[in-house]
Amino acid sequence: MEKIFKLGKSELTSALFGAFDENVNIIMRAFDVKILNRDDDIKIIGDEDGTQKALSAVENLAKILERGEAVSEQTVRYVVSLADEGDTQEIAELAKDCVCITFTGKPVKPKTLGQKKYAEGIRKNTVTLGVGPAGTGKTYLAVALAVRAFKNKEVQRIILTRPAVEAGEKLGFLPGDLQNKVDPYLRPLYDALFDMLGAESFHRNVEKGYIEVAPLAYMRGRTLDDSFIILDEAQNTTREQMKMFLTRLGFNSKMVITGDITQIDLPDVKRSGLVQAVRVLKNIDDIAICYFTEKDVVRHRLVQDIVRAYEHVAANIVRPKTSRPRKDK
Repeated sequence: MEKIFKLGKSELTSALFGAFDENVNIIMRAFDVKILNRDDDIKIIGDEDGTQKALSAVENLAKILERGEAVSEQTVRYVVSLADEGDTQEIAELAKDCVCITFTGKPVKPKTLGQKKYAEGIRKNTVTLGVGPAGTGKTYLAVALAVRAFKNKEVQRIILTRPAVEAGEKLGFLPGDLQNKVDPYLRPLYDALFDMLGAESFHRNVEKGYIEVAPLAYMRGRTLDDSFIILDEAQNTTREQMKMFLTRLGFNSKMVITGDITQIDLPDVKRSGLVQAVRVLKNIDDIAICYFTEKDVVRHRLVQDIVRAYEHVAANIVRPKTSRPRKDK
């Protein structure tokens, strides 16, 4: 079977094919087709199912390019995965949705449909839970939306917090006072804020009290009004800590809670506050729960493969049967 897609603009052809045809090679391998370029017409040859899916991937990549967006290997692989499942209707809309502009002028946009739904959930709801594997942009997007709300004067403060739970290392072995000891746990939050505001603006706003980055224990006893509050690594909160945090919510505030329930560092996994919160809060109005999968990973391609491999192992763990003492006949 043969399909022809008319790209229309010759300058987009090289961007679509990629350096050394790396983009179309990904599509050809995924759907077992051949893709040829003839006078800005893209010819796709293969069986009916593969050709149709490859055409869908090419069409959507062309739409992204026409909006002025660059097409990376990660973008191609994501579009291919959606085309394989017949779910590409909204992919071209991703380029429209600019969350924030970084300090260096780079637009921050959702790169996957999961990220797009997450950003919409934060905008529309007072409390949003983002649950999913590492590398899906849960924290980075939340910080970007917090900075946008702060710059638009929708809130007066940004408050970012994490539980200081060791992942195999002991907090007491780190040098310095308490702030020095907890700073490594808060580093991902600092990094995201530096990206959005620049180091100078960040430090200036911290000095004025407009931005606060602190361990979760510092939240106890407070009421947080006019604030955008982000709790990161929430899988490592206890049930009591999660309840304490949620009840800090004040007027004209938003809360975003992010975590990965496959990376719980608590001694008793069953007591994770995030695990309980997902179950308890799922039917409450104005609270959104957004789930990410390995398809939403926007780091190196291998991160997707690693996440998928661990999920496969977890799904196929067979618990040993408990041996019972035999009864004498």
